[in-house]
Amino acid sequence: MTHSNASVFRNKGNEGGGFTLILLGFSEYPELQLPLFLGFLTIYMVTVLGKLGMVLIIKISPRLHTPMYFFLSHLSFVDFCYSTVVTPKLLENLVVEDRTISFTGCIMQFFFACTFVVTETFLLSVMAYDRFVAVCKPLHYTTAMSQKLCSLLVCGTYSWSIACSFIYTYFLLTLSFCQNNVINNFVCEHADIVALSCSHPYISQEMVLVSATFSEISSLMIILTSYVFTFITVMRMPSTGGRHKAFSTCASHLTAITILHGTILFLYCVPDSKSSWLMVKVCSLFYTVVIPMLNPLIYSLRNKEVFCQEVNQY
Repeated sequence: MTHSNASVFRNKGNEGGGFTLILLGFSEYPELQLPLFLGFLTIYMVTVLGKLGMVLIIKISPRLHTPMYFFLSHLSFVDFCYSTVVTPKLLENLVVEDRTISFTGCIMQFFFACTFVVTETFLLSVMAYDRFVAVCKPLHYTTAMSQKLCSLLVCGTYSWSIACSFIYTYFLLTLSFCQNNVINNFVCEHADIVALSCSHPYISQEMVLVSATFSEISSLMIILTSYVFTFITVMRMPSTGGRHKAFSTCASHLTAITILHGTILFLYCVPDSKSSWLMVKVCSLFYTVVIPMLNPLIYSLRNKEVFCQEVNQY
């Protein structure tokens, strides 16, 4: 499938629901379609089993009914939803010749993918604050991280992500689209949809830039501030064993943060990364497909409680 055989379409405002787009995905590598399908299918199955297993274990085990695992269950749920929004369409396009997606379907995929990735970003920030309270104020942890506060923090992350997604989607739908309907990616990202527009996307791009920058900076500031105070507190501990235990409780969370934010910052903040479509696809693939699989493995292997519960299930 090439740009030359892409059908021409026109859309004014938000009348694009009846038009069809083409997701090229990895079609330029026909000999890799089957291996990629099998690889991504395996990753998706591991993701689904890992996420749902994590949620189930946390739900049924009274020992895991703590704020940390409450947030972890929501993180697992968000990762499962995020992967499910993207991966099935990716798998479909690897085994069929018709790689089309409706304009409405593309917009909906973008909306939900945006919602879940922003939610995950702020959930990781909330979890950083939770670790700060647990390490720096252990005697007040139960009262400081009450069930009501935990629920409010989670609801806040979902609310903010949905609001951001509505804003991004609204300004996308104010654009006009014409001629080209080929997206050189496997997922409907904002930049890919804007690239199809024949109207000036300045307002849409600026809104996304401002909102995305605010979300990224604010979440990173929460994380960095929380861990600076956590690190200071840990280094003041007289016991080496106490320091080791405190660091071990934060290790899995720091690993997840580094992988997610590192990939996003590399993709959107390093100019050279945008010069290669293959690099963009690989980075997008990493944070949309691979990271959701890694998170449950990171947390279950780094936390004895979860690992033991998983072993007992079998």
